[in-house]
Amino acid sequence: MDAQGRGQADDNNVDPADQWVFDPDTGNYELRTDPSGRPPARPDDRPARGRCGAAGGAGGEDTDTRPLPVQRGRRKGADAGAGEAAGGRAARRAAARSGSGPAGRGAASRRKPKRASGRRKALYWTAGVVGFVLVAGCGTAFVIYQQLDGNIKKVDVGEENAAVTDGPVNLLVIGTDARTGKGDTGYGDSGSVGHADTTILMHISKDRTNATALSIPRDLITDIPDCPTKQPDGTTKVIPGQRQVRFNTSLGQEGRDPGCTWRTVEKLTGLKINHFMMADFNAVKDLSNAVDGVEVCAAKDINDPKSHLRLSAGRHVVKGEQALAFVRTRHSVGTGSDLSRIQLQQQFLGSLIRKLKSSAFSSPGKLLDVAQAATKALTVDTGIGTASKLMDFGTDLKRVDLNKITFATVPVLDNPRDKATVVLDTAKAEPLFRMVQQDHALAKGAGKGKGGKEAPVKKAPAELVRVDVTNGGGPFGAAQETVDWLQNDKGARLSTNAGNAPEKLSATRLEYAPNQADQAATLAEWMGLPKSALKQTARDAGPRVPMKLVLGKDFTAPGTPIEAPTETPAGVQHVNADDKNICAK
Repeated sequence: MDAQGRGQADDNNVDPADQWVFDPDTGNYELRTDPSGRPPARPDDRPARGRCGAAGGAGGEDTDTRPLPVQRGRRKGADAGAGEAAGGRAARRAAARSGSGPAGRGAASRRKPKRASGRRKALYWTAGVVGFVLVAGCGTAFVIYQQLDGNIKKVDVGEENAAVTDGPVNLLVIGTDARTGKGDTGYGDSGSVGHADTTILMHISKDRTNATALSIPRDLITDIPDCPTKQPDGTTKVIPGQRQVRFNTSLGQEGRDPGCTWRTVEKLTGLKINHFMMADFNAVKDLSNAVDGVEVCAAKDINDPKSHLRLSAGRHVVKGEQALAFVRTRHSVGTGSDLSRIQLQQQFLGSLIRKLKSSAFSSPGKLLDVAQAATKALTVDTGIGTASKLMDFGTDLKRVDLNKITFATVPVLDNPRDKATVVLDTAKAEPLFRMVQQDHALAKGAGKGKGGKEAPVKKAPAELVRVDVTNGGGPFGAAQETVDWLQNDKGARLSTNAGNAPEKLSATRLEYAPNQADQAATLAEWMGLPKSALKQTARDAGPRVPMKLVLGKDFTAPGTPIEAPTETPAGVQHVNADDKNICAK
Protein backbone atom coordinates (compact mmCIF):
# COMPACT_ATOMS: atom_id res chain seq x y z
CA MET A 1 0.00 0.00 0.00
CA ASP A 2 1.28 3.49 -0.77
CA ALA A 3 0.23 7.06 -1.17
CA GLN A 4 -1.35 6.26 -4.52
CA GLY A 5 -3.98 4.38 -2.58
CA ARG A 6 -5.01 7.74 -1.13
CA GLY A 7 -4.94 9.53 -4.46
CA GLN A 8 -2.08 11.87 -3.52
CA ALA A 9 0.66 10.63 -5.79
CA ASP A 10 -1.37 11.10 -8.91
CA ASP A 11 -2.33 14.66 -8.05
CA ASN A 12 1.01 15.88 -6.74
CA ASN A 13 3.52 13.56 -8.41
CA VAL A 14 4.91 12.66 -4.98
CA ASP A 15 7.07 9.58 -4.55
CA PRO A 16 6.04 7.86 -1.31
CA ALA A 17 9.67 7.49 -0.28
CA ASP A 18 10.05 11.28 -0.40
CA GLN A 19 7.31 11.64 2.19
CA TRP A 20 9.78 10.53 4.90
CA VAL A 21 11.52 13.75 5.97
CA PHE A 22 14.49 14.01 8.33
CA ASP A 23 13.74 16.14 11.40
CA PRO A 24 16.98 17.72 12.70
CA ASP A 25 15.43 18.44 16.10
CA THR A 26 14.83 14.74 16.84
CA GLY A 27 17.41 13.07 14.63
CA ASN A 28 14.63 10.87 13.21
CA TYR A 29 12.61 10.56 9.99
CA GLU A 30 8.94 11.54 10.10
CA LEU A 31 6.14 10.81 7.64
CA ARG A 32 4.80 14.01 6.05
CA THR A 33 1.90 13.29 3.72
CA ASP A 34 1.11 16.97 3.13
CA PRO A 35 2.93 18.06 -0.07
CA SER A 36 3.21 21.58 1.38
CA GLY A 37 5.88 20.29 3.75
CA ARG A 38 3.97 21.14 6.94
CA PRO A 39 4.95 18.97 9.87
CA PRO A 40 2.60 16.19 10.97
CA ALA A 41 -0.16 16.94 13.45
CA ARG A 42 0.78 16.96 17.10
CA PRO A 43 -0.70 14.29 19.39
CA ASP A 44 -3.41 16.61 20.66
CA ASP A 45 -4.56 17.24 17.07
CA ARG A 46 -4.97 13.55 16.19
CA PRO A 47 -8.44 12.03 15.86
CA ALA A 48 -9.88 9.72 18.49
CA ARG A 49 -8.61 6.18 18.27
CA GLY A 50 -10.85 3.22 17.54
CA ARG A 51 -10.50 -0.55 17.71
CA CYS A 52 -6.88 -1.85 17.79
CA GLY A 53 -5.72 1.74 18.19
CA ALA A 54 -6.57 2.65 14.59
CA ALA A 55 -7.56 6.27 14.12
CA GLY A 56 -11.28 6.39 13.88
CA GLY A 57 -11.25 8.87 11.05
CA ALA A 58 -8.62 7.10 8.99
CA GLY A 59 -9.95 3.60 8.91
CA GLY A 60 -10.27 3.56 5.14
CA GLU A 61 -6.83 4.99 4.28
CA ASP A 62 -3.90 2.95 3.03
CA THR A 63 -0.51 3.27 4.64
CA ASP A 64 2.95 3.08 3.07
CA THR A 65 4.56 -0.01 4.62
CA ARG A 66 7.67 -0.13 2.39
CA PRO A 67 11.07 -0.04 4.17
CA LEU A 68 12.01 3.39 5.44
CA PRO A 69 14.29 5.42 3.10
CA VAL A 70 18.00 5.55 3.83
CA GLN A 71 19.47 8.82 5.08
CA ARG A 72 20.64 10.16 1.81
CA GLY A 73 24.25 11.31 1.45
CA ARG A 74 25.53 10.01 4.83
CA ARG A 75 28.97 8.54 4.03
CA LYS A 76 31.75 7.95 6.59
CA GLY A 77 30.36 10.49 9.08
CA ALA A 78 30.11 13.26 6.47
CA ASP A 79 26.38 13.14 5.96
CA ALA A 80 25.30 16.02 3.76
CA GLY A 81 21.85 16.13 5.30
CA ALA A 82 23.35 16.25 8.78
CA GLY A 83 25.77 18.95 7.62
CA GLU A 84 22.90 20.96 6.24
CA ALA A 85 21.05 20.45 9.49
CA ALA A 86 24.08 21.53 11.51
CA GLY A 87 24.44 24.58 9.27
CA GLY A 88 20.81 25.38 9.82
CA ARG A 89 21.24 25.14 13.57
CA ALA A 90 24.30 27.41 13.46
CA ALA A 91 22.36 29.96 11.42
CA ARG A 92 19.52 29.89 13.91
CA ARG A 93 21.92 30.38 16.81
CA ALA A 94 23.46 33.37 15.06
CA ALA A 95 20.04 34.79 14.33
CA ALA A 96 19.08 34.38 17.97
CA ARG A 97 22.20 36.21 19.15
CA SER A 98 21.45 39.06 16.76
CA GLY A 99 17.82 39.23 17.83
CA SER A 100 16.57 38.47 14.33
CA GLY A 101 15.05 35.08 15.24
CA PRO A 102 11.42 34.43 15.97
CA ALA A 103 9.91 36.15 18.97
CA GLY A 104 10.39 34.39 22.27
CA ARG A 105 13.37 32.32 21.06
CA GLY A 106 16.36 34.09 22.57
CA ALA A 107 19.83 32.67 23.13
CA ALA A 108 19.15 31.85 26.77
CA SER A 109 16.09 29.71 25.95
CA ARG A 110 17.51 27.85 22.97
CA ARG A 111 19.16 24.55 23.83
CA LYS A 112 21.22 22.49 21.48
CA PRO A 113 19.32 19.27 20.64
CA LYS A 114 20.98 16.02 21.56
CA ARG A 115 21.97 13.81 18.67
CA ALA A 116 20.09 10.52 18.82
CA SER A 117 22.35 7.53 19.27
CA GLY A 118 22.54 4.83 16.61
CA ARG A 119 20.79 2.38 18.96
CA ARG A 120 17.99 4.83 19.68
CA LYS A 121 17.53 5.51 15.94
CA ALA A 122 17.25 1.76 15.36
CA LEU A 123 14.53 1.59 18.01
CA TYR A 124 12.72 4.51 16.38
CA TRP A 125 12.83 2.78 13.03
CA THR A 126 11.76 -0.64 14.34
CA ALA A 127 8.93 0.82 16.34
CA GLY A 128 7.86 2.90 13.36
CA VAL A 129 7.69 -0.05 10.97
CA VAL A 130 5.92 -2.33 13.47
CA GLY A 131 3.55 0.46 14.41
CA PHE A 132 2.55 1.13 10.82
CA VAL A 133 2.04 -2.57 10.12
CA LEU A 134 -0.14 -2.95 13.22
CA VAL A 135 -2.14 0.16 12.48
CA ALA A 136 -2.65 -0.92 8.87
CA GLY A 137 -3.72 -4.44 9.88
CA CYS A 138 -5.94 -3.42 12.77
CA GLY A 139 -7.36 -0.52 10.84
CA THR A 140 -8.45 -2.87 8.07
CA ALA A 141 -9.96 -5.30 10.58
CA PHE A 142 -11.70 -2.38 12.30
CA VAL A 143 -13.22 -1.23 9.01
CA ILE A 144 -14.40 -4.77 8.20
CA TYR A 145 -15.97 -5.13 11.63
CA GLN A 146 -17.70 -1.78 11.15
CA GLN A 147 -19.02 -2.88 7.75
CA LEU A 148 -20.31 -6.20 9.07
CA ASP A 149 -21.82 -4.52 12.13
CA GLY A 150 -23.64 -2.14 9.81
CA ASN A 151 -25.04 -5.09 7.85
CA ILE A 152 -26.61 -6.86 10.81
CA LYS A 153 -30.22 -6.14 11.73
CA LYS A 154 -31.34 -6.79 15.32
CA VAL A 155 -34.63 -7.39 17.12
CA ASP A 156 -34.97 -7.08 20.89
CA VAL A 157 -37.09 -10.08 21.86
CA GLY A 158 -36.77 -9.47 25.58
CA GLU A 159 -34.00 -12.07 25.93
CA GLU A 160 -30.30 -11.18 25.70
CA ASN A 161 -28.33 -14.37 26.26
CA ALA A 162 -24.54 -14.53 26.12
CA ALA A 163 -23.09 -15.28 22.68
CA VAL A 164 -21.13 -18.23 24.07
CA THR A 165 -22.31 -20.61 26.78
CA ASP A 166 -20.86 -23.68 28.48
CA GLY A 167 -24.07 -25.67 28.10
CA PRO A 168 -26.09 -26.92 25.12
CA VAL A 169 -27.14 -24.31 22.56
CA ASN A 170 -30.53 -24.04 20.87
CA LEU A 171 -30.51 -21.80 17.80
CA LEU A 172 -33.78 -20.94 16.06
CA VAL A 173 -33.35 -20.39 12.30
CA ILE A 174 -36.29 -18.69 10.59
CA GLY A 175 -36.84 -18.15 6.88
CA THR A 176 -39.62 -15.70 6.01
CA ASP A 177 -41.79 -15.47 2.90
CA ALA A 178 -41.76 -11.67 2.88
CA ARG A 179 -41.13 -10.01 -0.50
CA THR A 180 -38.78 -7.43 0.95
CA GLY A 181 -35.63 -8.27 -1.00
CA LYS A 182 -34.71 -6.89 -4.40
CA GLY A 183 -35.95 -9.25 -7.10
CA ASP A 184 -38.13 -11.20 -4.67
CA THR A 185 -41.52 -10.15 -6.03
CA GLY A 186 -41.93 -13.47 -7.82
CA TYR A 187 -41.83 -15.49 -4.59
CA GLY A 188 -44.13 -16.08 -1.66
CA ASP A 189 -47.57 -14.61 -1.13
CA SER A 190 -47.96 -11.12 -2.55
CA GLY A 191 -49.61 -9.82 0.61
CA SER A 192 -47.48 -11.71 3.12
CA VAL A 193 -46.34 -9.84 6.21
CA GLY A 194 -43.44 -12.25 6.54
CA HIS A 195 -44.58 -15.53 8.06
CA ALA A 196 -42.36 -18.27 9.51
CA ASP A 197 -42.21 -20.07 6.18
CA THR A 198 -39.18 -22.22 7.07
CA THR A 199 -38.26 -22.91 10.71
CA ILE A 200 -35.40 -25.05 11.98
CA LEU A 201 -34.50 -25.52 15.62
CA MET A 202 -30.81 -26.44 15.77
CA HIS A 203 -29.65 -28.06 19.01
CA ILE A 204 -25.88 -28.19 19.58
CA SER A 205 -24.78 -30.60 22.31
CA LYS A 206 -23.06 -29.43 25.48
CA ASP A 207 -19.77 -31.09 24.49
CA ARG A 208 -20.07 -29.79 20.89
CA THR A 209 -19.73 -33.32 19.49
CA ASN A 210 -23.05 -33.32 17.62
CA ALA A 211 -26.01 -31.24 16.51
CA THR A 212 -29.65 -31.94 15.67
CA ALA A 213 -31.62 -29.69 13.32
CA LEU A 214 -35.39 -30.07 13.73
CA SER A 215 -37.51 -28.76 10.86
CA ILE A 216 -40.94 -27.57 12.03
CA PRO A 217 -43.67 -27.78 9.35
CA ARG A 218 -45.20 -24.38 8.67
CA ASP A 219 -48.74 -25.87 8.46
CA LEU A 220 -48.55 -27.53 11.88
CA ILE A 221 -51.57 -26.70 14.04
CA THR A 222 -50.33 -25.52 17.44
CA ASP A 223 -50.85 -22.94 20.19
CA ILE A 224 -49.16 -19.52 20.08
CA PRO A 225 -48.58 -17.98 23.53
CA ASP A 226 -48.98 -14.34 24.51
CA CYS A 227 -46.06 -12.37 23.11
CA PRO A 228 -44.54 -9.09 24.38
CA THR A 229 -43.09 -7.11 21.44
CA LYS A 230 -41.01 -3.94 21.40
CA GLN A 231 -42.65 -1.07 19.52
CA PRO A 232 -40.82 1.65 17.52
CA ASP A 233 -41.42 4.17 20.32
CA GLY A 234 -39.70 1.92 22.87
CA THR A 235 -42.86 0.67 24.58
CA THR A 236 -43.82 -3.00 24.88
CA LYS A 237 -47.07 -4.34 23.47
CA VAL A 238 -48.37 -7.79 24.43
CA ILE A 239 -49.95 -9.55 21.46
CA PRO A 240 -52.57 -12.06 22.66
CA GLY A 241 -51.89 -15.70 21.93
CA GLN A 242 -54.05 -18.01 19.85
CA ARG A 243 -55.01 -21.65 20.16
CA GLN A 244 -54.96 -24.21 17.38
CA VAL A 245 -53.67 -22.09 14.51
CA ARG A 246 -50.97 -22.61 11.86
CA PHE A 247 -47.45 -22.46 13.19
CA ASN A 248 -46.30 -20.00 10.50
CA THR A 249 -48.64 -17.31 11.88
CA SER A 250 -46.35 -17.09 14.92
CA LEU A 251 -44.44 -14.48 12.89
CA GLY A 252 -45.82 -11.42 11.11
CA GLN A 253 -49.49 -12.01 11.86
CA GLU A 254 -50.99 -9.41 14.25
CA GLY A 255 -47.57 -7.70 14.39
CA ARG A 256 -45.73 -10.67 15.89
CA ASP A 257 -41.92 -10.52 15.82
CA PRO A 258 -39.34 -13.39 15.94
CA GLY A 259 -39.72 -13.44 19.71
CA CYS A 260 -43.24 -14.81 19.21
CA THR A 261 -41.92 -17.68 17.08
CA TRP A 262 -39.20 -18.16 19.72
CA ARG A 263 -41.84 -18.58 22.47
CA THR A 264 -44.03 -20.80 20.29
CA VAL A 265 -41.15 -23.22 19.64
CA GLU A 266 -40.25 -23.30 23.34
CA LYS A 267 -43.86 -24.19 24.20
CA LEU A 268 -44.00 -26.84 21.48
CA THR A 269 -40.69 -28.60 22.16
CA GLY A 270 -39.92 -27.88 25.82
CA LEU A 271 -36.47 -26.56 24.82
CA LYS A 272 -35.04 -23.25 26.01
CA ILE A 273 -33.83 -21.18 23.04
CA ASN A 274 -30.59 -19.20 23.24
CA HIS A 275 -30.59 -17.23 19.96
CA PHE A 276 -32.41 -16.77 16.67
CA MET A 277 -31.39 -15.93 13.12
CA MET A 278 -33.94 -14.81 10.53
CA ALA A 279 -33.43 -14.37 6.80
CA ASP A 280 -35.52 -13.65 3.71
CA PHE A 281 -35.28 -15.07 0.19
CA ASN A 282 -32.09 -13.12 -0.50
CA ALA A 283 -30.13 -15.24 2.00
CA VAL A 284 -30.33 -18.31 -0.23
CA LYS A 285 -29.47 -16.34 -3.36
CA ASP A 286 -26.57 -14.38 -1.89
CA LEU A 287 -25.00 -17.21 0.08
CA SER A 288 -25.16 -19.65 -2.82
CA ASN A 289 -23.50 -17.01 -5.03
CA ALA A 290 -20.85 -16.30 -2.38
CA VAL A 291 -19.73 -19.97 -2.34
CA ASP A 292 -19.88 -20.27 -6.16
CA GLY A 293 -22.86 -22.60 -6.10
CA VAL A 294 -24.22 -25.53 -4.10
CA GLU A 295 -24.45 -29.09 -5.43
CA VAL A 296 -27.90 -30.70 -5.33
CA CYS A 297 -29.28 -33.96 -6.68
CA ALA A 298 -32.56 -34.88 -8.36
CA ALA A 299 -33.60 -38.52 -8.67
CA LYS A 300 -35.94 -37.60 -11.52
CA ASP A 301 -36.60 -34.67 -13.84
CA ILE A 302 -38.10 -31.68 -12.04
CA ASN A 303 -40.34 -29.19 -13.83
CA ASP A 304 -42.24 -27.03 -11.34
CA PRO A 305 -44.25 -24.20 -12.96
CA LYS A 306 -44.82 -22.62 -9.55
CA SER A 307 -41.18 -22.18 -8.53
CA HIS A 308 -39.93 -22.16 -12.17
CA LEU A 309 -37.40 -24.87 -11.34
CA ARG A 310 -36.31 -27.10 -14.19
CA LEU A 311 -33.69 -29.74 -13.48
CA SER A 312 -32.92 -32.97 -15.27
CA ALA A 313 -32.27 -36.07 -13.21
CA GLY A 314 -28.75 -36.10 -11.76
CA ARG A 315 -26.42 -33.71 -9.96
CA HIS A 316 -26.38 -29.96 -10.52
CA VAL A 317 -24.67 -26.91 -9.03
CA VAL A 318 -27.27 -24.24 -8.32
CA LYS A 319 -26.90 -20.66 -7.17
CA GLY A 320 -28.81 -17.39 -7.13
CA GLU A 321 -32.36 -17.62 -8.43
CA GLN A 322 -32.03 -21.31 -9.27
CA ALA A 323 -30.91 -22.11 -5.71
CA LEU A 324 -33.91 -20.24 -4.32
CA ALA A 325 -36.22 -22.08 -6.71
CA PHE A 326 -34.79 -25.40 -5.49
CA VAL A 327 -35.56 -24.75 -1.81
CA ARG A 328 -39.00 -23.33 -2.71
CA THR A 329 -40.19 -26.11 -5.01
CA ARG A 330 -42.61 -28.82 -3.88
CA HIS A 331 -45.11 -29.57 -6.65
CA SER A 332 -42.80 -31.85 -8.66
CA VAL A 333 -41.20 -33.79 -5.82
CA GLY A 334 -42.43 -36.30 -3.25
CA THR A 335 -46.05 -35.84 -2.27
CA GLY A 336 -46.11 -32.22 -3.43
CA SER A 337 -46.55 -31.02 0.15
CA ASP A 338 -44.54 -28.76 2.39
CA LEU A 339 -43.08 -31.90 4.00
CA SER A 340 -41.44 -32.80 0.68
CA ARG A 341 -40.07 -29.26 0.38
CA ILE A 342 -38.54 -29.60 3.86
CA GLN A 343 -36.51 -32.57 2.61
CA LEU A 344 -35.20 -30.45 -0.30
CA GLN A 345 -34.22 -27.72 2.14
CA GLN A 346 -32.38 -30.22 4.33
CA GLN A 347 -30.49 -31.54 1.29
CA PHE A 348 -29.56 -27.99 0.25
CA LEU A 349 -28.43 -26.93 3.74
CA GLY A 350 -26.33 -30.06 4.19
CA SER A 351 -24.61 -29.42 0.86
CA LEU A 352 -24.13 -25.72 1.71
CA ILE A 353 -22.48 -26.64 5.04
CA ARG A 354 -20.15 -29.06 3.22
CA LYS A 355 -19.23 -26.35 0.72
CA LEU A 356 -18.57 -23.81 3.45
CA LYS A 357 -16.34 -26.20 5.37
CA SER A 358 -14.41 -27.41 2.31
CA SER A 359 -13.74 -24.25 0.33
CA ALA A 360 -15.48 -21.08 1.46
CA PHE A 361 -12.96 -20.47 4.22
CA SER A 362 -9.93 -21.25 2.05
CA SER A 363 -9.03 -17.58 1.52
CA PRO A 364 -9.64 -14.26 3.32
CA GLY A 365 -11.40 -12.88 0.25
CA LYS A 366 -13.85 -15.77 0.05
CA LEU A 367 -14.45 -15.63 3.79
CA LEU A 368 -15.25 -11.93 3.54
CA ASP A 369 -17.67 -12.58 0.65
CA VAL A 370 -19.51 -15.16 2.74
CA ALA A 371 -19.49 -12.91 5.82
CA GLN A 372 -20.87 -9.97 3.83
CA ALA A 373 -23.60 -12.12 2.25
CA ALA A 374 -24.57 -13.71 5.56
CA THR A 375 -24.68 -10.53 7.65
CA LYS A 376 -26.59 -8.57 5.01
CA ALA A 377 -29.26 -11.27 4.92
CA LEU A 378 -29.57 -11.81 8.68
CA THR A 379 -31.74 -10.42 11.43
CA VAL A 380 -30.65 -11.68 14.87
CA ASP A 381 -31.34 -11.20 18.56
CA THR A 382 -29.36 -8.62 20.52
CA GLY A 383 -27.28 -11.33 22.21
CA ILE A 384 -25.44 -11.94 18.92
CA GLY A 385 -26.19 -8.55 17.39
CA THR A 386 -22.61 -7.47 16.60
CA ALA A 387 -19.97 -8.86 14.26
CA SER A 388 -17.68 -9.78 17.14
CA LYS A 389 -20.44 -11.59 19.06
CA LEU A 390 -21.54 -13.36 15.91
CA MET A 391 -17.96 -14.45 15.26
CA ASP A 392 -17.59 -15.75 18.82
CA PHE A 393 -20.88 -17.62 18.46
CA GLY A 394 -19.86 -19.18 15.14
CA THR A 395 -16.39 -20.11 16.41
CA ASP A 396 -17.98 -21.98 19.31
CA LEU A 397 -20.39 -23.92 17.09
CA LYS A 398 -18.00 -24.81 14.27
CA ARG A 399 -16.38 -27.44 16.49
CA VAL A 400 -19.18 -29.86 15.58
CA ASP A 401 -18.09 -32.42 12.99
CA LEU A 402 -20.10 -32.35 9.78
CA ASN A 403 -20.95 -36.05 9.98
CA LYS A 404 -22.42 -35.50 13.44
CA ILE A 405 -25.07 -33.04 12.25
CA THR A 406 -28.49 -34.65 11.74
CA PHE A 407 -31.51 -33.06 10.06
CA ALA A 408 -34.91 -34.34 11.22
CA THR A 409 -38.52 -33.30 10.74
CA VAL A 410 -40.92 -32.96 13.66
CA PRO A 411 -43.31 -35.93 13.24
CA VAL A 412 -46.82 -34.96 12.13
CA LEU A 413 -50.07 -36.52 10.95
CA ASP A 414 -52.65 -35.30 8.45
CA ASN A 415 -55.24 -33.13 10.16
CA PRO A 416 -58.59 -34.94 9.81
CA ARG A 417 -60.40 -31.59 10.05
CA ASP A 418 -58.36 -29.79 7.41
CA LYS A 419 -56.33 -31.61 4.76
CA ALA A 420 -54.21 -28.50 4.15
CA THR A 421 -52.75 -28.66 7.66
CA VAL A 422 -51.06 -31.23 9.93
CA VAL A 423 -51.12 -32.05 13.64
CA LEU A 424 -48.37 -33.26 15.95
CA ASP A 425 -47.74 -37.02 15.99
CA THR A 426 -47.39 -37.08 19.77
CA ALA A 427 -46.34 -40.74 20.00
CA LYS A 428 -43.21 -40.01 17.93
CA ALA A 429 -42.67 -36.33 18.68
CA GLU A 430 -42.55 -36.56 22.48
CA PRO A 431 -39.69 -39.12 22.58
CA LEU A 432 -37.86 -37.07 19.94
CA PHE A 433 -38.21 -33.89 21.99
CA ARG A 434 -37.01 -35.72 25.12
CA MET A 435 -33.94 -36.94 23.25
CA VAL A 436 -33.02 -33.36 22.41
CA GLN A 437 -33.95 -32.05 25.86
CA GLN A 438 -31.59 -34.56 27.47
CA ASP A 439 -28.84 -33.79 24.95
CA HIS A 440 -28.96 -37.22 23.27
CA ALA A 441 -27.58 -37.36 19.74
CA LEU A 442 -29.59 -38.48 16.73
CA ALA A 443 -26.34 -39.06 14.84
CA LYS A 444 -24.96 -42.57 15.25
CA GLY A 445 -21.65 -42.76 17.10
CA ALA A 446 -21.86 -39.16 18.34
CA GLY A 447 -20.96 -38.09 21.84
CA LYS A 448 -18.76 -39.77 24.38
CA GLY A 449 -18.18 -43.47 24.13
CA LYS A 450 -20.05 -45.64 26.55
CA GLY A 451 -17.06 -47.87 27.28
CA GLY A 452 -17.54 -51.25 28.87
CA LYS A 453 -20.94 -52.32 30.10
CA GLU A 454 -21.56 -51.92 33.80
CA ALA A 455 -22.42 -54.97 35.87
CA PRO A 456 -26.21 -55.23 36.28
CA VAL A 457 -27.54 -54.28 39.70
CA LYS A 458 -29.73 -56.85 41.45
CA LYS A 459 -33.30 -55.54 41.66
CA ALA A 460 -35.38 -55.67 44.81
CA PRO A 461 -38.88 -57.20 44.76
CA ALA A 462 -41.80 -54.77 44.72
CA GLU A 463 -42.81 -55.43 48.33
CA LEU A 464 -39.39 -54.17 49.56
CA VAL A 465 -39.36 -50.89 47.61
CA ARG A 466 -39.80 -48.15 50.23
CA VAL A 467 -40.03 -44.56 48.89
CA ASP A 468 -41.41 -41.14 49.82
CA VAL A 469 -42.76 -39.28 46.77
CA THR A 470 -42.87 -35.46 46.65
CA ASN A 471 -43.97 -33.10 43.90
CA GLY A 472 -41.18 -30.67 42.92
CA GLY A 473 -42.46 -29.34 39.62
CA GLY A 474 -44.70 -32.00 38.13
CA PRO A 475 -48.39 -31.59 37.31
CA PHE A 476 -50.85 -30.82 40.13
CA GLY A 477 -51.55 -33.99 42.12
CA ALA A 478 -48.60 -35.85 40.57
CA ALA A 479 -47.29 -37.22 43.88
CA GLN A 480 -50.57 -38.90 44.87
CA GLU A 481 -51.14 -40.15 41.33
CA THR A 482 -47.68 -41.73 41.35
CA VAL A 483 -48.19 -43.37 44.75
CA ASP A 484 -51.52 -44.83 43.59
CA TRP A 485 -49.78 -46.20 40.50
CA LEU A 486 -46.89 -47.68 42.51
CA GLN A 487 -49.20 -49.39 45.01
CA ASN A 488 -51.92 -50.59 42.66
CA ASP A 489 -50.03 -51.30 39.42
CA LYS A 490 -46.58 -52.25 40.73
CA GLY A 491 -47.33 -53.65 44.17
CA ALA A 492 -45.03 -51.23 46.04
CA ARG A 493 -47.10 -50.99 49.24
CA LEU A 494 -44.34 -49.10 51.10
CA SER A 495 -44.64 -45.98 48.91
CA THR A 496 -45.93 -42.77 50.54
CA ASN A 497 -47.13 -39.33 49.41
CA ALA A 498 -44.87 -36.83 51.21
CA GLY A 499 -46.56 -33.73 49.71
CA ASN A 500 -44.78 -30.90 47.96
CA ALA A 501 -40.99 -30.69 47.77
CA PRO A 502 -39.28 -27.68 49.40
CA GLU A 503 -37.95 -26.57 46.00
CA LYS A 504 -38.81 -26.88 42.32
CA LEU A 505 -36.61 -29.11 40.17
CA SER A 506 -36.24 -29.07 36.40
CA ALA A 507 -35.49 -32.81 36.41
CA THR A 508 -36.84 -35.68 38.50
CA ARG A 509 -34.43 -36.96 41.18
CA LEU A 510 -34.20 -40.17 43.19
CA GLU A 511 -32.02 -40.11 46.33
CA TYR A 512 -31.03 -43.47 47.85
CA ALA A 513 -28.40 -44.97 50.15
CA PRO A 514 -25.78 -47.53 49.06
CA ASN A 515 -27.71 -50.35 50.75
CA GLN A 516 -30.84 -49.29 48.80
CA ALA A 517 -29.25 -49.71 45.36
CA ASP A 518 -31.45 -52.74 44.60
CA GLN A 519 -34.61 -50.79 45.46
CA ALA A 520 -33.41 -47.83 43.36
CA ALA A 521 -32.75 -50.11 40.38
CA THR A 522 -36.32 -51.45 40.54
CA LEU A 523 -37.92 -48.00 40.86
CA ALA A 524 -35.71 -46.51 38.11
CA GLU A 525 -36.81 -49.25 35.73
CA TRP A 526 -40.49 -48.71 36.54
CA MET A 527 -40.26 -44.93 36.18
CA GLY A 528 -37.91 -44.89 33.19
CA LEU A 529 -35.40 -42.70 35.07
CA PRO A 530 -32.14 -41.69 33.37
CA LYS A 531 -28.84 -42.28 35.19
CA SER A 532 -28.58 -38.53 35.75
CA ALA A 533 -31.67 -38.74 38.02
CA LEU A 534 -30.06 -41.19 40.45
CA LYS A 535 -28.26 -39.61 43.42
CA GLN A 536 -26.58 -42.02 45.86
CA THR A 537 -25.78 -40.77 49.36
CA ALA A 538 -22.54 -41.50 51.21
CA ARG A 539 -23.89 -43.66 54.05
CA ASP A 540 -26.21 -46.63 54.37
CA ALA A 541 -29.77 -46.01 55.56
CA GLY A 542 -31.68 -47.68 58.39
CA PRO A 543 -34.04 -50.53 57.59
CA ARG A 544 -37.17 -48.34 57.71
CA VAL A 545 -35.71 -45.17 56.09
CA PRO A 546 -37.34 -44.60 52.68
CA MET A 547 -35.75 -43.42 49.45
CA LYS A 548 -36.76 -39.93 48.29
CA LEU A 549 -38.33 -39.48 44.86
CA VAL A 550 -38.83 -35.82 43.82
CA LEU A 551 -40.94 -35.37 40.68
CA GLY A 552 -39.48 -32.55 38.56
CA LYS A 553 -40.78 -30.50 35.68
CA ASP A 554 -39.82 -33.29 33.26
CA PHE A 555 -42.37 -35.63 34.87
CA THR A 556 -45.60 -36.00 32.93
CA ALA A 557 -47.39 -39.08 34.27
CA PRO A 558 -46.59 -42.37 36.03
CA GLY A 559 -45.82 -45.05 33.50
CA THR A 560 -44.46 -42.52 31.00
CA PRO A 561 -40.67 -42.96 30.89
CA ILE A 562 -38.69 -39.89 31.91
CA GLU A 563 -35.51 -41.17 30.32
CA ALA A 564 -35.23 -40.19 26.67
CA PRO A 565 -34.58 -42.90 24.10
CA THR A 566 -31.00 -43.20 22.85
CA GLU A 567 -32.09 -44.15 19.34
CA THR A 568 -34.13 -42.03 16.94
CA PRO A 569 -37.78 -43.09 17.28
CA ALA A 570 -39.00 -45.30 14.45
CA GLY A 571 -40.74 -43.42 11.68
CA VAL A 572 -39.00 -40.06 12.30
CA GLN A 573 -37.57 -38.69 9.05
CA HIS A 574 -33.88 -37.84 9.48
CA VAL A 575 -30.76 -37.51 7.34
CA ASN A 576 -27.09 -36.84 8.00
CA ALA A 577 -25.66 -33.51 6.84
CA ASP A 578 -22.60 -35.29 5.44
CA ASP A 579 -24.64 -37.68 3.28
CA LYS A 580 -23.79 -36.84 -0.33
CA ASN A 581 -26.16 -39.46 -1.77
CA ILE A 582 -29.46 -37.75 -0.97
CA CYS A 583 -31.53 -37.03 -4.09
CA ALA A 584 -34.93 -35.39 -4.43
CA LYS A 585 -37.51 -37.98 -5.52
